[in-house]
Amino acid sequence: MPEIDDKEQRTEEATEKRHRETREKGRFAQSREVTSVFVLMGGLLTFYFFGIYTINRLTLFMRGIFSESSSFSITATNAYPFMFHIMKESIIMMAPLIVIIIIAGITANIMQAGGFIFSLEPITPKFSRIDPLKGFGRIFSKQALAELFKSLFKIGIVSYIAFITVKGEFSNIPSLMDMENSQIFLYISQISFKIILRTLLVLLILAAIDFGFQKWSFEQSIKMTKQEIKDERKETEGDPRVKARIRSIQLQVARKRMMAEVPKADVVITNPIHLAVAIKYEREKMLAPEVVAKGAGFIAEKIKETARKSGIPIVEDKPVARLLYKTVDIGNAIPTTLYKAVAEILAYVYKLKAKG
Repeated sequence: MPEIDDKEQRTEEATEKRHRETREKGRFAQSREVTSVFVLMGGLLTFYFFGIYTINRLTLFMRGIFSESSSFSITATNAYPFMFHIMKESIIMMAPLIVIIIIAGITANIMQAGGFIFSLEPITPKFSRIDPLKGFGRIFSKQALAELFKSLFKIGIVSYIAFITVKGEFSNIPSLMDMENSQIFLYISQISFKIILRTLLVLLILAAIDFGFQKWSFEQSIKMTKQEIKDERKETEGDPRVKARIRSIQLQVARKRMMAEVPKADVVITNPIHLAVAIKYEREKMLAPEVVAKGAGFIAEKIKETARKSGIPIVEDKPVARLLYKTVDIGNAIPTTLYKAVAEILAYVYKLKAKG
């Protein structure tokens, strides 16, 4: 029951991070049919391009052995060199087939994985793999039954294709009696090539279907729960509560710095209740007056309170206060459209200071 519930809860598509982690562990959508097709294709290419080379090499090798069989006797002295010679010739004849099949198998896996992956995870010893009960369960699992069905289906297809192909050649069989051995061998090779080629074309279709199913099945197996999505976001982006706390601290620090600039301002322009904007202008250093602090509501009250304590004039001008609050960020100069209005306010403030 817990496993069923867990599967029912896994409703979210796997994230990029989950895909990356599964690939690093050597897990990806993999179809055995694709690998089989690549291996069969490699064998077919070897048969086509290196078939004559292998036959000629085998013919010379067998001719040499049979021609010397009457005068050659195996003893304790020459047994080892003779066996070594046979093994060497066998490896040379089979080398093209072995190399191409290995390359085909590796290529099939790299293509399915979407690139080269090196991971020791699949071969790492795990005690769960030697559990008899779990092993028994894997033998009779749905996946094992599906693989058995596919294997039987492939055997049936190959048998049917071989039967149809050979059946079509029945009329040529009597003429084989008049042919030489080399011609008979060549004819059999051509029939075999035809059977393999037809089988390959059918298996290509089956491999494409199976890979699509394996891809879908793999995506279903790595689906995530909503809680896993949340946990991953916390790991990658940080805990929202921690981020909110950091933001709060940053705002407090910025506010303190801003409030420290209010006593240095020339004037505070208000709404008069809801908004407050502190303006500073130094002729020698600034091209235009700058906003050193601004705020609404509680912050506006704090700005006005600090200005009163520091003896900074407070001027009420609703339109200018609104425009400055909406359009100018702290530390920026006022726009040219407000030069005149702010200049009049500063002139008024300077007159008050002169009188004082």
